[in-house]
Amino acid sequence: MSNIARTALLGSIPKQRPVLIAGPTASGKSALALEIAAQGGGVIVNADATQVYACWRVISARPSPEEEAQAPHRLYGHLAQDVAYSTGHWLREVAQIIAKGDRPIIVGGTGLYFQALTEGLADVPATPPQVRATANTMTLEVLTAELDPQTAQTLDLSNRARVQRAWEVLTATGRGLAKWHADTPPPLLPLKDCTAIALNVDRDWLAERIERRFDLMLEGGALDEVRAIAPQYDANLPAHKAIGVPELMAHLRGEITLAQARDAAVIATLQYAKRQRTWIRSKMSTWEKLYLP
Repeated sequence: MSNIARTALLGSIPKQRPVLIAGPTASGKSALALEIAAQGGGVIVNADATQVYACWRVISARPSPEEEAQAPHRLYGHLAQDVAYSTGHWLREVAQIIAKGDRPIIVGGTGLYFQALTEGLADVPATPPQVRATANTMTLEVLTAELDPQTAQTLDLSNRARVQRAWEVLTATGRGLAKWHADTPPPLLPLKDCTAIALNVDRDWLAERIERRFDLMLEGGALDEVRAIAPQYDANLPAHKAIGVPELMAHLRGEITLAQARDAAVIATLQYAKRQRTWIRSKMSTWEKLYLP
């Protein structure tokens, strides 16, 4: 989409209409959200699973203090590093923001958040720790064999995380995950009530931006952020799985050079961006596409 088309799209958005902005990492989502907020007002709401953690301003590419001062921002850096945070947690917090009456401009790269927001989310109970501990000791084959047939038909059975989650739900509740999903409540923000924009970016252009951005992260203090959490580092914590953290932690431990950590983090980011672009193509086909550059 040309710059003229971009201008036309932004100018066509009603000022009180909720806006959703999805796109791969480093594609310019935050800048677009600020532009829309400047034109029509609104509260910018984070839909990125890493940017919720207070310890990661630089390494998660959270909006800068200067950017945050340009418009109200919500759900950025509001959680401690050891807090578990799910799609359900995020959806409940977004519901509270919407209930206050401000126009939401929801921006991020976590596809599951947008899917739950626009299609609804089943109210599946949390897994008890003892059930998860048992599941962690089981093989994928055993977990798969013990699933209920209805749920098994809906899963990618090679995806350990999805299969284990389904096993945990069945074991903890006595009810298959497919049945829980069948009772999904209405969505908080149906697509028909939003302007939903998905950034469609050139792969090579994005790759250059990803490399340049990680170099800027290193210059801006990413290594210091990781060094600060090193005494509490736990590879199993969701916050500590953020791209760049395991790689820079390996460098701090003397296992690899900083250049090797940088290259590994860039590769991991490129792989993540590829998954995000695939999600957009397969799950967001009805969203308006903004082509970049």
